[in-house]
Amino acid sequence: MHAATTIHGERTLTDLDFARLSKLPRLNLPPSLADLLDSAEVTRSRDVPGNVVTMCSRVEIVDVHTHRRQTLTLSYPGEARPGAGLISVLSPVGNSLLGLKAGDTAIWQAPTGETCEAQVAAILFQPEASGDYTT
Repeated sequence: MHAATTIHGERTLTDLDFARLSKLPRLNLPPSLADLLDSAEVTRSRDVPGNVVTMCSRVEIVDVHTHRRQTLTLSYPGEARPGAGLISVLSPVGNSLLGLKAGDTAIWQAPTGETCEAQVAAILFQPEASGDYTT
């Protein structure tokens, strides 16, 4: 069963994130990420607002139901270490966060089939906002 992600509002990807993610084998992409690549607004890395979740961003999310806070870093598949808070963009939570803005709500389906919702409370680090346009 594939994880489903509901996309609320417009999502933005940097041109570099879009290019790198587009190179991943399409057969291995979750349908929600493939849909995001097909529908996202793509902007230059230097022009992306600092409140957008980009690859390698560290974000604080708050579960809508339990109010539990978590800090996660959105990573490429080979760099993911969930126990250390580095989550893959291919995971349900990872691809639900990509392109959202601070204040938006990510919605994804857990492997158990349960629908999860978390608000992007803060973007603690975004590579582009710190002047890193190549990570």
